[in-house]
Amino acid sequence: MRIACLLVPDLPLHAELRASPELQGFPLAITNGPGSRAEILSISHEAFSQGVRVGQTLPQARTVCPRIEARTASPVLMKAAREAMLDVGLSMAPRAELAEPSSGLFLSEGAVYVDASGTQALYGSEGTLASILHARAERAGIRGVVAIASSRSMTRLVARHLAHGLHSATAPTEILSPEAELAFLAPLPIDLLDPDDRTAQALTRFGIHCIQDLLRLSRRDLAARLGPGLLSLVAKARGEESELPLAEPRITSLEEAIDLEAPIGNLEPLAFICRGLLSRLIERLTLRALGCIELRLALQLENGALESRRIGVASPSQDERVLLRLLRLAVESKPPPAAIDRVTLICEGVALRLEQLDLFLPRGPSANELDQTLAELSAICGAERVGSPEVVDDHRPDAFALKPFAKRKPRSKTQTRSHQAPPSPRRGLHLALRALRPPLRAEVRLERGRPVFARSTMSQGRILESAGPWRTTGHWWSKASHFATDHYDVQMSDGNILRLCFDWRMKRWVIDGLYD
Repeated sequence: MRIACLLVPDLPLHAELRASPELQGFPLAITNGPGSRAEILSISHEAFSQGVRVGQTLPQARTVCPRIEARTASPVLMKAAREAMLDVGLSMAPRAELAEPSSGLFLSEGAVYVDASGTQALYGSEGTLASILHARAERAGIRGVVAIASSRSMTRLVARHLAHGLHSATAPTEILSPEAELAFLAPLPIDLLDPDDRTAQALTRFGIHCIQDLLRLSRRDLAARLGPGLLSLVAKARGEESELPLAEPRITSLEEAIDLEAPIGNLEPLAFICRGLLSRLIERLTLRALGCIELRLALQLENGALESRRIGVASPSQDERVLLRLLRLAVESKPPPAAIDRVTLICEGVALRLEQLDLFLPRGPSANELDQTLAELSAICGAERVGSPEVVDDHRPDAFALKPFAKRKPRSKTQTRSHQAPPSPRRGLHLALRALRPPLRAEVRLERGRPVFARSTMSQGRILESAGPWRTTGHWWSKASHFATDHYDVQMSDGNILRLCFDWRMKRWVIDGLYD
């Protein structure tokens, strides 16, 4: 088995730079908390070149670099950066997984393992795979090193060694054959194995400073003197740890979030923040060849409440302009009631598929444009007023409800014209009733209990023919929803065919339909 490891030694730094690219090129330090006593976790190359070092406090760093910018490490940004690393790995191979977070000297590092077995047919060589993986990570805003070896533990040790020379001219990739692994690791310091403090002190007392010193000793003697827990370090140094095969992730839900330095209460700053979150999500969707089918916006308010929005997309899309427009319309239609502390944007991705167009029919409108139009109508009229009508289970003849438009499904490859039923022959024209909402008020004259004349804004004149009445009643048990109506179909002298309705509760005539 061959494993590639993408390792980022300064993950808090790159997580911050992904969210704030305007800080690129400036001396920047990421601290483990607020206040003057907080220690620096990671620094940019510009800060390193001016004498700032990891472990210093912020006042100490300002003595050597007065212009240094400082940010507190953000858990939500680091989580998003780790997931972005996984997306980079999945763009190279179908199996990849995040490494467990480290502690101690390697608290700030993040790593992802990628299955490199059998990739020569796709990339030509392992060296090419490592170079492409490194380049894609840099394009995603994550600068690290790439190593390829025969196990997870071995490739991570090699990557940690490369990371020490990241500020120098050392090559960012390393490929080790199984025969060369032990010889490469032998002179490396024992700290790369990340032992706990007690074990590290014990190894120092015995004069063990490099991996070669550890491997020379008998395992039985080491276990007797330092405890059986040390055997796991020996197995890690030899690459003999028992490891399960890399998993193939099934999760296609991507998330980006940001904690705001100060609460915001206006829509314009919120739109600017959403643009940055969405831009990073689009980059990750592109890496995994996914399209966004649904967006979920979660707003953590200053008063502790949580506001959520769910925005559906007509078809899988990577169009940032369309998705941003949908987000903006969703927020404008229902602004948050209080200032916002945190913004979280979750994107549900599905695989992009090409749809076969019809050879003889013109191309229809884009599904994304249709979705944007529906979102604009919802923002203007209200979401409850936009949709497709459906019949409801009710005795009222004009009762209906609106449901969201169904997602358009691509035509199956097996569905051909030969499987479709032939069109039925037309047997003449039929009248269709067009409901008028709201109904039009009308004045009606009766003779012997039947309408003979009607006047309204739509039609006026004598009634030549009439049919009815058809009486409909219901909900007699409720004063608010009780209804009782008589309907007539009438032909007017001016040529119109109308449906007259007399409401017994309101004691009035209306025209609630037109036959055409």
